[in-house]
Amino acid sequence: MNSKARFGIGEVVRHKQFDFRGVVFDVDPVFANSEEWYESIPSEMRPKREQPFYHLLAENDEASYVAYVSQQNLEADSEGGPIEHPNVAELFDEFRDGRYRLRRRLTH
Repeated sequence: MNSKARFGIGEVVRHKQFDFRGVVFDVDPVFANSEEWYESIPSEMRPKREQPFYHLLAENDEASYVAYVSQQNLEADSEGGPIEHPNVAELFDEFRDGRYRLRRRLTH
């Protein structure tokens, strides 16, 4: 079962279980991280591999970091405003209409 990506590059999302949000900067159509990473997730919380996974510039109240999250654990969060992650300006231009625009030099 290969589901279609629900979120696109530049969209702001929020994790459903953990208190963090982020902006999508890459999408894997199915799980593409290490086996060690996958196995480190408690089995009762481990997401299915056959779904899109998102690379996020993420933040919470304490830190900014890069997160790798399954589609089942994300929801749209365009109402929450911009992300304060220090790397946002490297990848994206302005935040407008609830999403970021990819910098022109990075588009193919």
